[in-house]
Amino acid sequence: MNDLCAILPVDKPAGWTSFDVLAKLRGALGTRRLGHSGTLDPMATGVLAVFIGSATAAADRQTDHDKTYEATLRLGVRTDTGDITGTVLETAPVTIGESELRAVLPRFIGEQMQLPPMYSAVKINGQPLYKAARKGQTVERTPRPITVYGIDYLGSPAPQEFTLRVSCSKGTYIRVLAEDIGAALGVPAALSALRRTRAGVFGIEQCHTLPEILAAAENGTLRDNGWLLPVETVFAPLPALTVDDFVKTHLMNGCPTSHYPAQEGRYRVYDQNGLFLGLAGVNGGVLRVEKLFCDRT
Repeated sequence: MNDLCAILPVDKPAGWTSFDVLAKLRGALGTRRLGHSGTLDPMATGVLAVFIGSATAAADRQTDHDKTYEATLRLGVRTDTGDITGTVLETAPVTIGESELRAVLPRFIGEQMQLPPMYSAVKINGQPLYKAARKGQTVERTPRPITVYGIDYLGSPAPQEFTLRVSCSKGTYIRVLAEDIGAALGVPAALSALRRTRAGVFGIEQCHTLPEILAAAENGTLRDNGWLLPVETVFAPLPALTVDDFVKTHLMNGCPTSHYPAQEGRYRVYDQNGLFLGLAGVNGGVLRVEKLFCDRT
């Protein structure tokens, strides 16, 4: 499968890092050239889009980086990692319930600044924060802008636990959001469960578990069962542009096409046979290739 250029949406299992998933898939997919979009904590499950072969170049070029999570908060406990896999630093009695929680949720919707947690892959001076955290060190961090588009209350699966659906921008840490909600309620809080149900254009309904994927790879059906999505899937929010053979040749050779009759902007480009060529942009009436994802021959 070393000629693959595709995207495989995976339902990441709990207890695995995102890197663990890639390591497991390298053998099944027959290539070491794998990447993913949007790291998930080991405790978390759900949508992890795996980019295969030359599709790895698409991960950072996608237009939709928004995420949706189902997060369960446990009130009355604070840990060093922000979830229940960490060391407990504080416990406290909980006297509030659903009505108090619902009342504070609106204040967390909208644009805000969020401080990245120490247990995260954010790099300061070239070093991931989690490495310093494991040594018991605290590094000065700068709050980052995030947007929470919506928070829906989904119910209480257990005493002192409450599940929320959170739709948010790239870079939002749900662990930090949980701690901040707890602070607004006057109690410590941590995540007891986290499931990502959407990452960009990919939804949980498109995902398959590792056992399913490995079994399909073993019996030779992975290429034909529709689970491997074409690379242009990730660019679905962009308008499509069909070019003639003359312009296609220019694009394939990296040459600009002047006086191109299309609106300014970024496009996913196809030839007249419907073959996806790649990304291009029109600026000042000039069409220029951004990235090709097709065979140049």
